[in-house]
This record gives sequence, structure tokens and C-alpha cells, in this order.
Amino acid sequence: MRPIGLLTAAALSFLTSVALAAEGKEGMPQLDFKNVLLKSQIVWLVIIFVVLYILLSRWALPKVGAVLEKRAATIAGDLDAARQAKGAADAAVAELTAKTREAHAGAQAEIAGAVDAAKAAAAAQTATLTARLDAQLAEAEGRINAARAAAMGALRQVASDTAGVVVSRLTGVAANAAAVDAAVGSALSARGLG
Repeated sequence: MRPIGLLTAAALSFLTSVALAAEGKEGMPQLDFKNVLLKSQIVWLVIIFVVLYILLSRWALPKVGAVLEKRAATIAGDLDAARQAKGAADAAVAELTAKTREAHAGAQAEIAGAVDAAKAAAAAQTATLTARLDAQLAEAEGRINAARAAAMGALRQVASDTAGVVVSRLTGVAANAAAVDAAVGSALSARGLG
């Protein structure tokens, strides 16, 4: 049974119970069933109610139902479109996340490659500078040794001349150059300078 049919049955039973209750009481002229007008009013009420029921059930309620169905279809379509958009957005987010991770890994690889290349270049430059410094050091040591040898030669000569002059002054006799030179050489050798 339709809701409107239930409503009609409920209204009729209510009116009947009101009418029966009114017969037992005197006091409300609207419910005085002895009055002829009351019966005609109830008949017209039932006729109007039936006409309204037919109009509503045949014309107005189907339009309201069609509007509600259209609205439900629109909402369902919008929900489906929203689900599809959410699925597309989730797929885009997943793709973006994958691309971001891939780009991050690529950047890390490039950074590691650049660091390795910089280390290799630094090692090569260090090796070149070390070789150049070793060569300069060897050259400087050679010059120092040459200068030392020259200074030692000059020192031996100066020491021999000085020893000869000291011996001459102390003894008053000219010193033997070979003996002075041998004594200076042994003294320098004892000190590690000769």
C-alpha cells in the first residue's frame, strides 16, 4: 500500500472516531451528527481528499519523484566522476612520486660521479704537484749540497790559511802547508764536515 493510501485510511479512521466520540457528547456543534450540514461537510471533505489524493498521486508526486530520481542520478554521476578524478589524481601522485624518486636517485648518482671526478682530479693534481715539488726539492738539495761543498772547500781553504797564519805568528816560523792542510782535513773529518 502506498504512503498516501495509508494516510487516507488513517484520516478516515480518525474522522470516524471523532464523529463517534462527538455523538456521545453534546457541546461541540461542529461534531453534531444530527445536523444535516455536518454530513454534507464530511462528504465534501472525503471528495476533496480523494481529488487531492488522485491529483497528488497521478500528477504532482510523479514529478517530484522524477526530480528526485534525476537528482539521485546526478549525484551518482558526480560521485562516479569524483571517484574517477580521485583515481586519476592518485595515479598522478604515484607517478610524480616515482619520478621524484627517480630524479633524486639520478641526482645522487650525478653528485657521486662529480665527487669521484673531483677526487680523481684532486689526486692527479696532487700527484703532479708532488712530483714537481719533489723535483724542486731534489734540485734545491743539489744546490744546497753544491753550495755546502763549495763552502766546505772554502772553509778548508780558510781554515788552512788561518791555521798557517796562527802557527806562523805563534812560532815565528812559516808553517808547513802540507802538514797544516792534513791537520785541518783530519779535524774537519772528525767533526763530519770534511
